[in-house]
Amino acid sequence: MNNEIETRLAALGMRSADVEERFILGSGRGGQKIQKTSSCVWLRHRPTGVEVRCQQERSQLANRERAWAELCAKLESRARAAAAARQDEQARDQRRHRQKSRGQKVRMIETKKRRAVIKSARGRVGLD
Repeated sequence: MNNEIETRLAALGMRSADVEERFILGSGRGGQKIQKTSSCVWLRHRPTGVEVRCQQERSQLANRERAWAELCAKLESRARAAAAARQDEQARDQRRHRQKSRGQKVRMIETKKRRAVIKSARGRVGLD
């Protein structure tokens, strides 16, 4: 694993020791070279459960590099999505608790007055 991937994982606050790595038999087209060699790389980040499987190249080393890069990309996208969700929640909370504008207050009071007129028109139900 190269330094770029180590720095990407460190920036996310994750360790390469948390990743389970296996080399498994490939499948699909390609004949003996694919089906008899363990060139397919499977990675799983244990804490998050994110899995990556790579079999694009014939070389195990090339597949390993690609798999690590894909795993980093997936973890980064999850982190970005979580940060965006937190930011959206904060913005929603700010909108919910901000003070009403003057126009909103005027409209609210007018609506209340109209409603009061409607309610005052109601009378007691009498026996006729």
